[in-house]
Amino acid sequence: MELGKKIKRLRQQKNLTQKELADRCELTKGYISQLENNLTSPSITALCDILNALGTNLSEFFKAEEQAEKVVFSEEEFIEKQSDGATVNWVIPNAQKNMMEPLLVELKENAEPMEDVPHEGEEFGFVLEGKIYIQLGKQTHVCKKGQSFYYKADKPHKIGNKGKSKAKFLWISTPPNF
Repeated sequence: MELGKKIKRLRQQKNLTQKELADRCELTKGYISQLENNLTSPSITALCDILNALGTNLSEFFKAEEQAEKVVFSEEEFIEKQSDGATVNWVIPNAQKNMMEPLLVELKENAEPMEDVPHEGEEFGFVLEGKIYIQLGKQTHVCKKGQSFYYKADKPHKIGNKGKSKAKFLWISTPPNF
């Protein structure tokens, strides 16, 4: 955490100049400037005085930083695995800790089915390209581009591609199990 940048942001939100903040804390404008530019580190006492003048405290100052959670992920952060005609991208890194796990799956033509053992939870998917087949127990279902699927995952199930072109689909499992 860059204390200086965060202090500067809080000071600016309060519409205070560096001199006004320094005066309220019995510090110098030069010290506040050095602090905001990460050229010095405050003592606990000085930090408490500064935060008090900014209308917060140590607990709130550090708590807000902990709560920052990553919301948007780019393709460079995806985790990819290739095997047996399938390319699986975990589009949310470390999704195992979440309640659902979204995958972007691409199956080559005539790709063998991706088998999954029965487990608690549910699975949802949306076909972006081509068509796939979903086998739930002894039943087989076809799902084409623009269609979605949804099922309870409590029986043997697998997804494959019997087509002559690749298939691509978004697959979301809850709870995560991949």
